[in-house]
Amino acid sequence: MPELIHDPSRTGRAPNTRVPGRWRQLSLLGGAMLVDNTEAGMIGGLFPVIRQALGLSLGALGVLTAAGKLIGVITTPLWVWAAERWSRKAVLVLCAGMWGVWGIAAGFAQNFTQLLLFSTLLTAGYAGAHPIITTFVGDLFDSLSRGRAVGMLFGATALASSVFAALKGQLAGVEDGWRWGLWAIGTFSILFGLALWRFLRDPGRGASEPQLADLDPATRNATGLVNRRQVASLLKIPTLVVLLVSRLLSGHLLVFSFAVVFLVEVYGFTTQTASVVLMPLGIGYFAGTILGGLAADRAARLSPRHGLPAVLQGAQILFAALAFLGTQFHYGGIGLYALFFGLMGVAQGVNPGINRPMIMAVVPPELRPAAFTLYVSVFEAIAWALFGLGAGFLGDAIGLRPVFLWVLVILMLVNGAFLTLLHRTYARDTVRLQAELDQRREQALS
Repeated sequence: MPELIHDPSRTGRAPNTRVPGRWRQLSLLGGAMLVDNTEAGMIGGLFPVIRQALGLSLGALGVLTAAGKLIGVITTPLWVWAAERWSRKAVLVLCAGMWGVWGIAAGFAQNFTQLLLFSTLLTAGYAGAHPIITTFVGDLFDSLSRGRAVGMLFGATALASSVFAALKGQLAGVEDGWRWGLWAIGTFSILFGLALWRFLRDPGRGASEPQLADLDPATRNATGLVNRRQVASLLKIPTLVVLLVSRLLSGHLLVFSFAVVFLVEVYGFTTQTASVVLMPLGIGYFAGTILGGLAADRAARLSPRHGLPAVLQGAQILFAALAFLGTQFHYGGIGLYALFFGLMGVAQGVNPGINRPMIMAVVPPELRPAAFTLYVSVFEAIAWALFGLGAGFLGDAIGLRPVFLWVLVILMLVNGAFLTLLHRTYARDTVRLQAELDQRREQALS
């Protein structure tokens, strides 16, 4: 019999799934995501001045965005494999911290080729951070608190990123300001990597699962040695498949990359003025994670089968309506755009606190790294690349306003309709996983 920390069969009490210091660890993970988001948004936010400095077309931004996302499709599985094979902490320190050296290199770029090379190398590392961080959260928090934890992680990160975004937008008024921005964030990334190495603690796989928490780490990790057949089995989980396809329809991914360029190109604002909308966008995103978590908890209590799918659907439809009002009309000043982009952030912020916990609820702990690699670093990356390339080249050809109409409004309405399928799959898949974990515990204790 494996060694037990606490045997609920003897006391009649459920094992303790509260990981010590979990909120402190979450703050460290949030810092890693903040570095990633800030670095990723630096080029998009300052592209109008980079475009002028290097003589680029609007399509160049699409190429930069697509190259960064597509390289992640290749490198992220390698980062995740290395993290599961050796050390999640060490790999996170490298890909989310020390990899910032390529951001410093990008600041020295003298032409588009150099900028493309260094920025792609940079995102090749940062792409591995997201699935590893999300897997950490799944092991730090149980099912009753994951929504709140994921919401706080994504919300606080977006809020801090919006502050940095507004500040970095002011670099447009400084000579070679975009270079100083890349140098600064690259240096900060390296320093934060050292902080992760010193303070981050890995709780171990399955540490917050009621059926596994009181088993010794060796027993919990025994099922973590996954093979290709098990990874392929992910595509047999209907809820995950629906969420993967939905990611390809998530047109709102375009907002953070193209918001500033859109306002500059379509409505004639300066880069400094257009960057103002990034702060309400981030604040709205943060508010959305909080409101979304509260709405999700209440919806799940009212209807365990339909509550979460309904909230997720509603968020897509609400975003489409707000995007129509916020991008298709000329309001003159920046104020109304800031308001609508903030409200769009609220609608978008609802998503992470629902879709990530939904994946955790239907996927076994040892397969979650592979699941989030598929969700974020493959399907989301492909979607982001397609949207970025399409917006860049179509924006040059027909303008960004019709591009935003099709991607942010019409496609998001299609996405909301598609998510109706979750009403048939989610409840069934969560019951199946709980039965599997119960059986795994019985076998470990027999």
